[in-house]
Amino acid sequence: MTPWEAAAIFVAGIGAGGINAVVGSGSLITFPTMVALGMPPVVANVCNSVGLVPGSLTGALGYRAELKGQRQRLIRLGIPTIVSAVIGGVLLLYLPAETFNIVVPVLIGVACVLVIAQPRLNRWLSARREHAQPHGGPWLWVGVFACGIYGGYFGAAQGVLLIGLLGSFLDDGLQRINAAKNVLSLLINMSAAALFILIAEIDWLAVLMVALGAAIGGFLGAKIGRKLPAPVLRWFIVCIGVVAIVKLVYG
Repeated sequence: MTPWEAAAIFVAGIGAGGINAVVGSGSLITFPTMVALGMPPVVANVCNSVGLVPGSLTGALGYRAELKGQRQRLIRLGIPTIVSAVIGGVLLLYLPAETFNIVVPVLIGVACVLVIAQPRLNRWLSARREHAQPHGGPWLWVGVFACGIYGGYFGAAQGVLLIGLLGSFLDDGLQRINAAKNVLSLLINMSAAALFILIAEIDWLAVLMVALGAAIGGFLGAKIGRKLPAPVLRWFIVCIGVVAIVKLVYG
């Protein structure tokens, strides 16, 4: 890896950390960047999951005020999240690489659609939140479990999925839901990262660059991310996603 390539991954990590703290689609920046630089897709995804852990941590800490009173909720949802993220990581490592190359462009496309649809999703959530259950109920547990598998396997826009699930089933404000989303995303990334560190091929320089950038971006995103123009940010993420799809499909 050249110094310029390392710098590109570092900058992508800053953007991903900030976006994950606010929106939840940061992998659509770091993963395509590493693929564009010639890294095999599965290795790039592993490095992305490991490297984004510090950014997830700083993003969660930045919302600690909104986390007050959510301990029991996060324990209930955290256990299935950890288990399912490990399952997703195992699927990534043991399914044929060709499966990843076929599935991931579809997942990125779905993630881009979710990013575009998020404003309407939030309005729909607000309209039905009066019917939400205090602790979410069993369907939220099932949804979080499925989201953990997705996050352990790939993870782009897992934050958007989590916000949709939590907002649908919980009777709480959007900022507190976003804080819970950051913690669950952290658990997904940490669980998958622990598995990958033990048994996967890792480019540690790429991980370091993503980690340093994501830690800075997560801190900044939690502090100032709400002030960013959401439409510009949203379409930038989609453009990155489209580039990734073209790169993966056409090489």
